[in-house]
Amino acid sequence: MGGAGPARPVVLLDAMADWPALERWRDPRALAAAHGRRTVPVETGRHYLAEGWGTRLMTLDSFVADHILGAGGAGAYLAQHPLFDQVPELRRDIREPAYCVLGRGEDPAVNAWFGPAGTVTPLHQDPAQNLLCQVVGRKYVRLYSPACTDVLAPHQSGMHTNSSTIDLEDEASLAQFPSLAALEFSEWELAPGEVLYIPPRWWHFVKATTVSFSVSFWWD
Repeated sequence: MGGAGPARPVVLLDAMADWPALERWRDPRALAAAHGRRTVPVETGRHYLAEGWGTRLMTLDSFVADHILGAGGAGAYLAQHPLFDQVPELRRDIREPAYCVLGRGEDPAVNAWFGPAGTVTPLHQDPAQNLLCQVVGRKYVRLYSPACTDVLAPHQSGMHTNSSTIDLEDEASLAQFPSLAALEFSEWELAPGEVLYIPPRWWHFVKATTVSFSVSFWWD
């Protein structure tokens, strides 16, 4: 994150050692029992670029029962939600990583990402510094440098100009962009207690390989 040259992604292994959440959130039943009456926005559909995507409100205990423990599966995702403003008790279970002090003094935006195996955030880039903190379960992340932007064919208009038109999980989409195969990329599968630093403008695709709860810190 520091030092000479452009920032590059790196996995940090020591940034969450003091997080009570690593133990307290392991059982989704406990989360539902303690905070289940809270109403949260849940994304429905494959992901935000897919046909049929939408959002609906449901209580946290219904979300856990239907989609984390039940058969609802990857069709629902509590994604990019400021849950810790809504439920201050959960905020006390996490710690702001010391790396955030490298920002301009403003508090980082802290969001929750909670869902079953198979939930996807499609290939996109963000303008902010990003620490993706894995609390429960595992997540696969693939990253491409900002130098790959032209080949990754971002949307040219609308709300998703930060997102690629390439669907990395769709063979027909990949066939339309043969130059993608020549691009270098990095990939990790994050485990509980691991933090991935994603520099600004780095393209990243994220998929939960198990039931997963992550926390992101974004700052300038």
